[in-house]
Amino acid sequence: MSVKQNCKLLVVGAGPGGYVAAIRAGQLGIDTIIVEGDKAGGTCLIRGCIPSKALIHAADKYAEMSAHAGDGHLGIKLGTKPELDFSKTIAWKDGIVNQLNGGVEGLLKKAKVKQITGWATFKDAKTCDVETADGIVTITAEHVILATGSKPTELPFLPFGEDVISSTEALDLQDVPKRLVVVGAGYIGLELGIAYRKLGADVTFIEAEDRILATYDKELTRPILQSLNKLGITTHLGAKASGWADNKLSYTDKDGAAQTIAADKLLVTVGRKPNTTGWGLENMAVDMQGPFVKIDSRCHTSMKNVWAIGDITGEPMLAHRASAQGEVVAELIAGKKAEFNPNAIATVCFTDPEIIAVGQTAEDAKKVGIETVVGKFPLMANGRALTMEAGEGGGFVRITARKDNHLILGIHAVGPHVSELSGEFALALEMSARLEDIAGTIHVHPTMTESFAEASLAALGHAIHI
Repeated sequence: MSVKQNCKLLVVGAGPGGYVAAIRAGQLGIDTIIVEGDKAGGTCLIRGCIPSKALIHAADKYAEMSAHAGDGHLGIKLGTKPELDFSKTIAWKDGIVNQLNGGVEGLLKKAKVKQITGWATFKDAKTCDVETADGIVTITAEHVILATGSKPTELPFLPFGEDVISSTEALDLQDVPKRLVVVGAGYIGLELGIAYRKLGADVTFIEAEDRILATYDKELTRPILQSLNKLGITTHLGAKASGWADNKLSYTDKDGAAQTIAADKLLVTVGRKPNTTGWGLENMAVDMQGPFVKIDSRCHTSMKNVWAIGDITGEPMLAHRASAQGEVVAELIAGKKAEFNPNAIATVCFTDPEIIAVGQTAEDAKKVGIETVVGKFPLMANGRALTMEAGEGGGFVRITARKDNHLILGIHAVGPHVSELSGEFALALEMSARLEDIAGTIHVHPTMTESFAEASLAALGHAIHI
């Protein structure tokens, strides 16, 4: 039996962009329906950011406890190596996901947003049929927000299935594979590969580029390479995968020689692509920009009252970008003035050690004719970092600013726990801070944030602690 419903706003996709847009719209009194084929929370909460960070935390804790076995570490000894019951680790991770999923659904309900679980297919720009467990629900809306997200990129010669897995399946394994081969040394592959190595897997990376994390400068990625070596992870750079058979990956090494490597699981992490097929986008008459839905600074598409946010609109494919866009669109639909025009968006790799990048590097600035000054402060000179064993491995905070007026153009950091500095870094760029603003702000001692102030002082030519 078909049911028809009308609303002012229809949001398709309940990920970090869609559910934030729907909650904000509900707060603003907009009659809103949100449609999601899976649980509320989207890839980030259900299959990505949150479960992967839980797995990384568990892996770190297991590795730290293992270091105390035998001779011990920091004066702390364990009589035997800790035991890992990985199925319980996964159950704990799932508990966090379920808790957050319930929280999101509760917030949607609080905002008086109607939730429909099912697969939406658009017949035209403002009407879609949703296939639910109880039948078809046809929804017609005045405004539509497309927030369908992205999915792992599949290589034609390495199709997902059985022992060839994407990041989604890697987060739901019930056993730690003895041998894990990862195709792609970007942030997703590195995060998961490092975690599984700490959990006991023998891990090998196959990367087509001549370096890991190719979108980051070599100074930032050097400590990651050192960490990979320390962990006993093998990395084949300039190597191109070609096929999978009998639990063996075929690839060509950097010298062009054919090679094979055996694995219990093959994790393919060569990027993500926008979810633009299978739900009737072709019936909505919106303009595209390459594989992405084209939007303007208001996140508006070429079709009247159709908006798009998040991964389907282009890089950077980040949850916090999608959420910010969702808030903007909800306020625009409510008649408020708003625009999505951030100065910069921070990116974080939760590798070992972690990486933050926000804004321009000196090399980026040079390409557009801007002279810069750069200040860098090593974490080995930060007291708090040393007390947390975060001062080793070459970590640092680096600030790039204009030479003429000291306006901060970019902030980059690498080291354990540095992800928690990303908010302050992003705020500095969003507020158009200058070196003197950061140097003149009294930072709490002892904290990692002091490294930010010290890097500013270094750029000004008078760092205190180096």
